[in-house]
Amino acid sequence: MFSMSWLSSFLAVAETLSFTAAADRLGVRQSTISQHILKLEAACGRRLFVRDTHTVRLTADGEAMIGFATSLLDTSMRALRHFAEGEVRGHIRVGVSEDVVLSGLPRVLQQFTRDHPQVELELMVGLSEALHQAVGDGDLEFALIKRRPGELHGDFLWRDPLVWIAAPGFTIDRSRPTPLVLLSPPALTRAAALSALEGQGWRWRVACSSGSQSGVHAAVAAGLGVAPHAASLTPEGLVMLPPGSLPDLGEIEFVLLGGRSARSSLSQALAETIQTHSPLLRRGAI
Repeated sequence: MFSMSWLSSFLAVAETLSFTAAADRLGVRQSTISQHILKLEAACGRRLFVRDTHTVRLTADGEAMIGFATSLLDTSMRALRHFAEGEVRGHIRVGVSEDVVLSGLPRVLQQFTRDHPQVELELMVGLSEALHQAVGDGDLEFALIKRRPGELHGDFLWRDPLVWIAAPGFTIDRSRPTPLVLLSPPALTRAAALSALEGQGWRWRVACSSGSQSGVHAAVAAGLGVAPHAASLTPEGLVMLPPGSLPDLGEIEFVLLGGRSARSSLSQALAETIQTHSPLLRRGAI
């Protein structure tokens, strides 16, 4: 039998690749996380993580455990909600950055609406900065957005390297300014790309500026240029350029930002679903 607390700790470590970050997310001591992982590994008779002083990575068995742990926790939560007094119902307004919408979000929202058929979801898709403002203004209960490393707003979900994406076969010609496909200001990925290029004196030009992520994907697929993008959300049909092809872009973090009503049972139910199923949000995620 697998304890639900062991599985929760396992998923937190699997998503953050850090025992310290997992402990912060769950509000427990790091030693508790370590004990849970040891007990889970003993129960299944397999090693789930490989650790050294600097890194944590999943073993093949650890990757397999993600699906089992997610399913078991989901079943447990559905059972608890079924037997709890009262059914969650109402209307909730949620904001999501478009790159997540174009990846695995539909599966997560489908899970939520299946578990809570009396809830009406209203979805707003946009840039993280605009969604952050909408939460602050009270126009949204929740938003799943990006933030820069070091920023403190929101509850951490996962961290992604920013990479350069292009159409297959696209090459960088250093004799000419690099053509860029960017989201319109004030997108975080746009700011990161221009800062990295200017920091190294790299010549560039904007080949396409789009108000939507789908527009960026279409322009890149057409071979108009390269674009900065969260690695795990790279769309099918496009490729990541090899490291060193262009200046390094650093990392970006995905967080769940709650507004004034974030403590309601409806908001907590949605936050719980997103946090539990966050691996489904990414393509090729751990």
